[in-house]
Amino acid sequence: MHLASVPNPQDTSLSIRNKLSVRALTAKFRSRFRRQKPHNSEQPARLPHIPPELWGIIIQHACLFHHDPLDTSQELSFLESSSTQLATYRACMTTKRNLSLVSSQWNALTRSFLYEFVWISRAAQAKSLARTLLMEYVANFASSGKFIRRLHIETPALERCAPADLRTILDYSPHLAIYSDHHSVQRSILEDSPDPRCSPEEILKLVAQPKIRRLSWTSYDDVPFELRMAPLVTNVTTRLEYLELSSRTAHVSGFNQPSTTGNFDHLQMNVRLPSLRALKVSLDSNTFAVLASWDMPALTNLSVLSSDFSYTGEGFARFFKAHGSKLTQLELGHSSSLIEEYYLTTPQHLVALHQQQHQQPAVPLAEWCPNLREFVCSADAEWHWQSPDWIAPHILLPAHPRVELIGIRDIDARLIADPIAPAANASADSLAADAATPYFLLSEQISSLLRRDAFPSLRFVRDLSAESHRMRTAHPSARVLQFWKKVVARCAERGVWFEDCTGVNVTQGALRRAALAGDSD
Repeated sequence: MHLASVPNPQDTSLSIRNKLSVRALTAKFRSRFRRQKPHNSEQPARLPHIPPELWGIIIQHACLFHHDPLDTSQELSFLESSSTQLATYRACMTTKRNLSLVSSQWNALTRSFLYEFVWISRAAQAKSLARTLLMEYVANFASSGKFIRRLHIETPALERCAPADLRTILDYSPHLAIYSDHHSVQRSILEDSPDPRCSPEEILKLVAQPKIRRLSWTSYDDVPFELRMAPLVTNVTTRLEYLELSSRTAHVSGFNQPSTTGNFDHLQMNVRLPSLRALKVSLDSNTFAVLASWDMPALTNLSVLSSDFSYTGEGFARFFKAHGSKLTQLELGHSSSLIEEYYLTTPQHLVALHQQQHQQPAVPLAEWCPNLREFVCSADAEWHWQSPDWIAPHILLPAHPRVELIGIRDIDARLIADPIAPAANASADSLAADAATPYFLLSEQISSLLRRDAFPSLRFVRDLSAESHRMRTAHPSARVLQFWKKVVARCAERGVWFEDCTGVNVTQGALRRAALAGDSD
């Protein structure tokens, strides 16, 4: 064996040391730049450590992104439309539900906001909520009903809620502050033995509690009003600010019998509502005699939809003599469709009585309500010619010295319903007037508001119809634009601002821009 083939021990040890140093350097390099292993994906990410009180405030503001369901102060004015629509409510509930799914901690914090405002749009929803509250009670869980602050019931006619489900919901809602029933509770006259716990009087007892602030109540039968509203006599609704009363009976009492003009002493009720500021009623003249006896020292806003259309009954006069001086805002109106139904279905002798009542002198409403500042009427109503020259905005209030704003509802109904062409038997004068002014009668009705001798303090006329606003701004027809240009010009001549449903001034420039936008589309 050659010596050259025998490895040198020193060379071998050097080679080994070099290899080890390279491996150590490689391992060190890899460890420095190696990506750290992720945490266990099954463990949820921890939220920042913030006290629960602060998380509650954060979630509260996130839940109020759309609106505050308990802030209804603006709606005490009848000029303001309701800020809460079903689509808005559903969008807000989607946000709240998503927040509740973040973590168990957020779920507990969001629970109160999930239940604070409940909108029932179908009968099945009321039944589901009632079962949930009952199951929580049986299982000895903390009741979700204690979070319910606002209950809104608005369903289709065939989807009305069962009184038993409503009773259960109210039993477990001790902190309810706002209750609205818009003709959405089942009432059957065919039941032999209805549950007395679910009677209207018992339901009203649950609703009329010290915390209630807003109440919209519907009567479904012919029980006398003073008996139906007896729970209010206990004087527990000391914080009630808004009260809406309507009737859902099979007939309208004012049509079936003339208004009583005798003694109303038996209709007196010892009801005191010290905080009530707004009252909306759809009742007959006799019922107004009951309301006249109520103590409502803070009342300033009144909306009346009379169901007998006579407006000359003694009960109506008693109410305004008792409360008219406090009113600063008044709405009077009724639907023309109801009037047409009345004349088609009422016996002729009662129709004659109705016509005789309309020939009587108008009630002195301006004298009974000397402090009015805002008046609301309807364009889709029975307009009465008070003189050959002009049409009063309402038979009860042809003039007022201190009214500053007049709001007009249902203009869209007139714009849609009025014929495009005049009637075949129209006179030559009316044909010429309609050719010069589209929607001639409606234009004259609005112009009657601008008479300086009728409303000398008038400063604003407001179109309260959102649909009319859309017809004026989104793809308006030439006929509609011509009508509004005429109205705006007449308001400008009188020195009166014409406003849309949001209270924004409508100008000739805005109408021209709407016309140009429509032409470009």
